[in-house]
Amino acid sequence: MKNDLRVKNAIGRLVPTEVNGKTVIPYQGVGKHRPTGNKYGPRISTCIDFPDDGNKLIPSLKEALIKAGLKDGVTISTHHHFRNGDLMAVQIFDIASELGIKDLIWFPSASFECHEPLVKYLKDGTINRIEGSMNGALGRFTTEGGMKGTGVLRSHGGRYQAVQDGEVQIDIAVIAAPSADFFGNANGVDGPAACGLLGFALADSQYADKVIVVTDHIVPFPCVPWQIQGNYVDYVVKVEKGGLPEKIVSGTTEITKSPDRLLLAEMTAKFCDIAGIVKDGFSFQAGAGGTALSIGIYFAEMLKKKGMKARFARGGSNKYLVKMLNEDLVDYILDGQTFDLDGVASMRTNPNHKDTSPFTSYNYHGKGNFAQLVDVVILGATEVDVNFNANVVTHSDGVLLHGIGGWQNCLFAKCTILTVPLFRDRIPVIRDEVTTICGPGEMIDVIVTERGIAINPLRQDLLERIKNSGLPIKTIQELKDEAEKICGIPSKQKFDDEIVAVVKWVDGTIIDAVYKIAKPV
Repeated sequence: MKNDLRVKNAIGRLVPTEVNGKTVIPYQGVGKHRPTGNKYGPRISTCIDFPDDGNKLIPSLKEALIKAGLKDGVTISTHHHFRNGDLMAVQIFDIASELGIKDLIWFPSASFECHEPLVKYLKDGTINRIEGSMNGALGRFTTEGGMKGTGVLRSHGGRYQAVQDGEVQIDIAVIAAPSADFFGNANGVDGPAACGLLGFALADSQYADKVIVVTDHIVPFPCVPWQIQGNYVDYVVKVEKGGLPEKIVSGTTEITKSPDRLLLAEMTAKFCDIAGIVKDGFSFQAGAGGTALSIGIYFAEMLKKKGMKARFARGGSNKYLVKMLNEDLVDYILDGQTFDLDGVASMRTNPNHKDTSPFTSYNYHGKGNFAQLVDVVILGATEVDVNFNANVVTHSDGVLLHGIGGWQNCLFAKCTILTVPLFRDRIPVIRDEVTTICGPGEMIDVIVTERGIAINPLRQDLLERIKNSGLPIKTIQELKDEAEKICGIPSKQKFDDEIVAVVKWVDGTIIDAVYKIAKPV
């Protein structure tokens, strides 16, 4: 049986001490785990092995994969800047299947609906496991116990940390780049498939044993700006189409049109204003959710009215954030991911729209990061409990449907707000205990629902600032009770004993485990 030996971690969750044959460290509390040792270093390369003219072009992805050492059991990484328009991952595993390769480890920075065809490769053993987000069909298949290995869920910063620290050693990185030269310099802002930045592929380029850049747009040397440096790249492949940029806008990156969700956004913005967070020179970030992204609209209106502007906004960029930049309501967009084509165009042309990476923004094993400098971050969640612990990867039925993304990393902002409906499909969102803990309650300051706002008792300063504000302030228990009066007390999902995936905290420790869903008797 997988994951036999288990221990209780610092947040009270039973987690394995070994995952996929490797010893792991249980979560020890926020700021309690100190890493030791040195950063991982890939093998030293030499110019002796590369063409004198700098031309690294290879005729096909298949040939590049073979030259890179594709074989049973290797780890292959991809990035998700094309989001639901990614074309590379399925092609890679089609080739692997054709060659009879088995037990591969897929290490994506995220997965989307477009990756559903990979379920067949999980079934036939071409892919052993996914160490990355398992969304949609991939998540359901994993939760049902179909994956051979144990899935590992990490935040964007946690992914960089895992590569940097040598927890994951990438054998072959495949980087889809909208523009590149024959030497391997590449960016995401130019070319017909421009998708914005390529920051999620930074660790892959720096630390992978072999790096393949795939592009549909070759430019003469040098390709500038080079978000990926050719000195890290082994092979360059020209393809007919590298990705579908029109599918960057997908699912959670669309502004909400729901009146209830817009009410949540308005209430959140009003709270930030009354609490004194919205002021000249403040900074903010909104997560990849329709409600969170809508809050930028309200911030813009407030800043205009006050004659103020924000110093910087952390992106996910979208047309609303770009509009704020163009209207001089914010000095800089520090962008980690481009959520629409307006964001892509802005990054290409506006020097104050800066591309960043998980190293600068989120890596917990660095000398500080941008997340700590943000005044307020607005995020979503699938569940919250009465201790303010929150879940973003499973719903109450226990099915894996979402990745962590940068969510965990953002919790280190000076004020973290979760906007959630009181219930979804007649199922309360606020529970006695969340199904899967992704973020500890001490990191979450405010919960905003359409029926009231709960402030973490640890934040007495916020409670003091908003007293007599007229806002519907309630305790978290009161919100839970209200949801249960409307929907009834929810039944608990039953699980088998088998762990199908683990959730890592930002420091690489195990904060929780995801269990196989029990079949109905």
